[in-house]
Amino acid sequence: MSDRKKNIILTGFMGSGKTTVGIRLSYRLRQQLVDTDRLIEKEEGRSISEIFAGQGEEGFRRMETAALRSLLETEGEQIISTGGGLPMREENRMLLKELGTVVFLRVSAETVYERLKGDDTRPLLQKENPMEEIRRLLEIRNPVYQAAADITVDVDGKDFEEIIGEIAGIAGGEKETADENTCD
Repeated sequence: MSDRKKNIILTGFMGSGKTTVGIRLSYRLRQQLVDTDRLIEKEEGRSISEIFAGQGEEGFRRMETAALRSLLETEGEQIISTGGGLPMREENRMLLKELGTVVFLRVSAETVYERLKGDDTRPLLQKENPMEEIRRLLEIRNPVYQAAADITVDVDGKDFEEIIGEIAGIAGGEKETADENTCD
Protein backbone atom coordinates (compact mmCIF):
# COMPACT_ATOMS: atom_id res chain seq x y z
CA MET A 1 0.00 0.00 0.00
CA SER A 2 1.20 3.48 -0.82
CA ASP A 3 2.47 5.70 1.99
CA ARG A 4 0.15 8.37 0.65
CA LYS A 5 -2.90 6.56 2.07
CA LYS A 6 -1.28 6.83 5.51
CA ASN A 7 -1.32 10.63 5.27
CA ILE A 8 -3.67 12.31 7.74
CA ILE A 9 -5.38 15.40 6.34
CA LEU A 10 -6.91 17.91 8.77
CA THR A 11 -9.87 19.94 7.55
CA GLY A 12 -12.29 22.28 9.26
CA PHE A 13 -13.26 25.89 9.79
CA MET A 14 -10.78 28.54 10.91
CA GLY A 15 -10.27 28.29 14.64
CA SER A 16 -11.01 24.56 14.71
CA GLY A 17 -7.41 23.87 15.71
CA LYS A 18 -5.98 22.45 12.48
CA THR A 19 -2.58 24.09 12.90
CA THR A 20 -2.10 23.27 16.58
CA VAL A 21 -3.46 19.74 16.18
CA GLY A 22 -1.26 19.28 13.11
CA ILE A 23 1.90 20.32 14.95
CA ARG A 24 1.21 18.09 17.94
CA LEU A 25 0.00 15.13 15.87
CA SER A 26 3.09 15.41 13.69
CA TYR A 27 5.28 15.16 16.77
CA ARG A 28 3.28 12.30 18.29
CA LEU A 29 3.18 10.17 15.13
CA ARG A 30 6.65 11.22 13.96
CA GLN A 31 5.32 12.39 10.60
CA GLN A 32 6.22 15.55 8.70
CA LEU A 33 3.69 18.39 8.90
CA VAL A 34 2.67 20.19 5.71
CA ASP A 35 0.43 23.26 5.97
CA THR A 36 -1.12 23.99 2.56
CA ASP A 37 -1.33 27.74 3.25
CA ARG A 38 2.39 27.89 4.17
CA LEU A 39 3.22 25.76 1.11
CA ILE A 40 1.42 28.25 -1.15
CA GLU A 41 3.02 31.26 0.56
CA LYS A 42 6.47 29.73 0.08
CA GLU A 43 5.79 28.88 -3.57
CA GLU A 44 4.37 32.32 -4.34
CA GLY A 45 6.70 34.39 -2.14
CA ARG A 46 3.68 36.29 -0.78
CA SER A 47 1.25 36.05 2.12
CA ILE A 48 -2.24 34.62 1.68
CA SER A 49 -3.76 38.10 2.14
CA GLU A 50 -1.46 39.47 -0.60
CA ILE A 51 -2.48 36.61 -2.91
CA PHE A 52 -6.17 37.30 -2.21
CA ALA A 53 -5.64 41.02 -2.88
CA GLY A 54 -3.76 40.40 -6.12
CA GLN A 55 -5.47 37.36 -7.60
CA GLY A 56 -8.73 37.10 -5.72
CA GLU A 57 -10.25 34.12 -4.00
CA GLU A 58 -10.58 32.10 -7.20
CA GLY A 59 -6.88 32.55 -7.97
CA PHE A 60 -6.00 31.40 -4.47
CA ARG A 61 -8.34 28.38 -4.74
CA ARG A 62 -6.55 27.33 -7.95
CA MET A 63 -3.25 27.52 -6.04
CA GLU A 64 -4.71 25.25 -3.35
CA THR A 65 -5.59 22.69 -6.02
CA ALA A 66 -2.07 22.89 -7.45
CA ALA A 67 -0.63 22.41 -3.94
CA LEU A 68 -2.73 19.27 -3.44
CA ARG A 69 -1.58 17.91 -6.80
CA SER A 70 2.05 18.49 -5.81
CA LEU A 71 1.46 16.64 -2.53
CA LEU A 72 0.26 13.62 -4.51
CA GLU A 73 3.79 13.42 -5.92
CA THR A 74 5.47 13.27 -2.51
CA GLU A 75 6.49 10.07 -0.76
CA GLY A 76 6.23 9.23 2.91
CA GLU A 77 3.61 9.71 5.56
CA GLN A 78 2.57 13.27 6.36
CA ILE A 79 0.15 15.27 8.44
CA ILE A 80 -1.45 17.79 6.07
CA SER A 81 -3.21 20.83 7.53
CA THR A 82 -5.49 22.57 5.03
CA GLY A 83 -6.96 26.04 4.73
CA GLY A 84 -10.58 26.33 5.84
CA GLY A 85 -11.93 26.90 2.33
CA LEU A 86 -9.87 24.24 0.55
CA PRO A 87 -12.52 21.46 0.66
CA MET A 88 -15.15 23.74 -0.90
CA ARG A 89 -13.97 22.86 -4.42
CA GLU A 90 -15.15 19.43 -5.58
CA GLU A 91 -11.82 18.76 -7.29
CA ASN A 92 -10.03 19.40 -4.01
CA ARG A 93 -12.30 16.98 -2.14
CA MET A 94 -11.41 14.25 -4.63
CA LEU A 95 -7.70 15.03 -4.28
CA LEU A 96 -7.97 14.93 -0.48
CA LYS A 97 -9.42 11.40 -0.67
CA GLU A 98 -6.50 10.34 -2.87
CA LEU A 99 -4.01 11.83 -0.42
CA GLY A 100 -5.11 9.89 2.65
CA THR A 101 -7.45 9.84 5.63
CA VAL A 102 -9.45 13.07 5.87
CA VAL A 103 -10.22 14.25 9.42
CA PHE A 104 -12.85 16.95 9.92
CA LEU A 105 -12.32 18.97 13.11
CA ARG A 106 -15.90 20.06 13.83
CA VAL A 107 -16.25 23.21 15.91
CA SER A 108 -19.15 25.41 17.04
CA ALA A 109 -19.52 29.08 16.13
CA GLU A 110 -19.14 29.98 19.80
CA THR A 111 -15.79 28.18 20.07
CA VAL A 112 -14.54 29.79 16.85
CA TYR A 113 -15.47 33.23 18.14
CA GLU A 114 -13.87 32.67 21.56
CA ARG A 115 -10.63 31.41 20.01
CA LEU A 116 -10.32 34.17 17.41
CA LYS A 117 -12.02 37.26 18.87
CA GLY A 118 -8.71 39.03 19.55
CA ASP A 119 -7.20 38.18 16.16
CA ASP A 120 -7.31 41.31 13.98
CA THR A 121 -5.70 39.49 11.03
CA ARG A 122 -8.94 37.67 10.22
CA PRO A 123 -11.13 39.74 7.87
CA LEU A 124 -14.14 37.67 8.86
CA LEU A 125 -13.94 39.04 12.39
CA GLN A 126 -13.85 42.65 11.21
CA LYS A 127 -17.53 42.45 10.18
CA GLU A 128 -20.26 44.31 12.05
CA ASN A 129 -21.60 41.02 13.46
CA PRO A 130 -18.78 38.45 13.36
CA MET A 131 -20.79 35.75 15.17
CA GLU A 132 -23.53 35.95 12.56
CA GLU A 133 -20.95 35.63 9.77
CA ILE A 134 -19.28 32.65 11.47
CA ARG A 135 -22.66 30.91 11.83
CA ARG A 136 -23.56 31.64 8.20
CA LEU A 137 -20.29 30.21 6.90
CA LEU A 138 -20.43 27.15 9.17
CA GLU A 139 -23.92 26.40 7.89
CA ILE A 140 -22.54 26.38 4.33
CA ARG A 141 -19.23 24.65 5.01
CA ASN A 142 -19.98 22.00 7.64
CA PRO A 143 -21.96 19.72 5.30
CA VAL A 144 -19.10 19.92 2.77
CA TYR A 145 -16.46 19.18 5.41
CA GLN A 146 -18.59 16.28 6.66
CA ALA A 147 -19.06 14.81 3.17
CA ALA A 148 -15.31 14.97 2.50
CA ALA A 149 -14.34 13.41 5.84
CA ASP A 150 -13.40 9.84 6.65
CA ILE A 151 -13.38 10.76 10.35
CA THR A 152 -15.16 13.56 12.23
CA VAL A 153 -13.80 14.76 15.56
CA ASP A 154 -15.85 17.19 17.66
CA VAL A 155 -13.40 19.64 19.23
CA ASP A 156 -15.69 21.69 21.50
CA GLY A 157 -14.88 21.24 25.18
CA LYS A 158 -11.80 19.10 24.51
CA ASP A 159 -8.18 19.98 25.05
CA PHE A 160 -5.71 19.41 22.25
CA GLU A 161 -4.30 16.24 23.81
CA GLU A 162 -7.78 14.65 23.81
CA ILE A 163 -8.27 15.57 20.16
CA ILE A 164 -4.85 14.27 19.16
CA GLY A 165 -5.41 11.04 21.09
CA GLU A 166 -8.70 10.51 19.30
CA ILE A 167 -7.17 11.08 15.85
CA ALA A 168 -4.07 8.99 16.58
CA GLY A 169 -6.23 6.17 17.89
CA ILE A 170 -8.39 6.06 14.79
CA ALA A 171 -6.20 7.24 11.91
CA GLY A 172 -2.70 6.50 13.14
CA GLY A 173 -3.26 4.10 16.01
CA GLU A 174 -0.74 1.53 14.87
CA LYS A 175 2.03 4.07 15.40
CA GLU A 176 1.31 4.88 19.04
CA THR A 177 3.86 3.74 21.57
CA ALA A 178 3.10 2.51 25.07
CA ASP A 179 4.20 5.73 26.77
CA GLU A 180 1.89 7.78 24.54
CA ASN A 181 -1.27 5.81 25.25
CA THR A 182 -3.73 7.52 27.53
CA CYS A 183 -6.16 5.92 29.93
CA ASP A 184 -9.80 6.89 29.85
